[in-house]
Amino acid sequence: MPSCKICPSMLSSDLSVLASECQRMLDSGADYLHLDVMDGHFVPNFTFGHPVVKCLRPKVPRAFLDVHMMVSEPDKWIENMRDAGADQYTFHLEATEDPVSCIRKIRDTGMKVGIAIKPGTSVEDVIPYIDSIDTVLIMTVEPGFGGQKLMFDMMPKVRFSFDLQPLGHVLQIQYLRDRYRHLDIEVDGGVGPSTIQACADAGANMIVSGTAVVSSDDPRGVISLLRQSVDEAIQKSQLER
Repeated sequence: MPSCKICPSMLSSDLSVLASECQRMLDSGADYLHLDVMDGHFVPNFTFGHPVVKCLRPKVPRAFLDVHMMVSEPDKWIENMRDAGADQYTFHLEATEDPVSCIRKIRDTGMKVGIAIKPGTSVEDVIPYIDSIDTVLIMTVEPGFGGQKLMFDMMPKVRFSFDLQPLGHVLQIQYLRDRYRHLDIEVDGGVGPSTIQACADAGANMIVSGTAVVSSDDPRGVISLLRQSVDEAIQKSQLER
C-alpha cells in the first residue's frame, strides 16, 4: 500500500516569497509540494503557470512538485510543465474530452499522472483510467478557492465500494483502496487536524493541506499530527486484512 504523503498547498502561502515558503514546508517534514495552477476559466480564480514553476524548481531542487492543473484544455500545458520541472501532472477529468490521450502525453514526458474530480463528479467516471494513473485526487471542496470547509459527504467517494459476486449467500464488498493498492488516493480541501481522521479512515494516503499547515505557527507539529492519523489508519487496515 502506498505510504502516507503530506502535501502542503502552497496557494495558502505568501506567494511573494514562494521559494522560501516551499523550503519552510520541506524543513517541516512535507513529502510533496502541491502547486495549484488556475487559469481563470476552468475555475474563476487565476494563480500562476509554468514560468513560476520553472523559477521555483532550482530553489527546491529535490522537492517533488505536484501540479494541480485547474485549467481548461490541460493537454496544452503538459510539455511546458515538464520543462519547468514538475514531477506529477494532475488534470481534471471534467476539463478534457480525451483523458486517454492526456494520460499518454503525460506519461511520455516522464511525469507521474494524476486525475482530479470535482465534488459533483462520480468516482465511477474515473475508474476506467485508474490502471493507467498514479493518483486519483478527490476534491473535498469546490476547486478554485482556498480556506473552504471540508465536505464530509465526499468521504464515500474516497472509500468507494465495489459490490462483487456473492460467495454463497454473502455479498463481497471491496473498497477503492483494497482494489487498487498501488494507487495514491489524494484529498484536497479543508483538510486539517479536525478533519484528517475522516479522510484517513476512508483510505486517503496523500493529504493536501493548505491553511492548516502553511498558516500554522507550528507546521511541523501539524504535519506530524496528520501523518500519525494516516499511518495509524494504514496500520489498522493492514491488520484487518
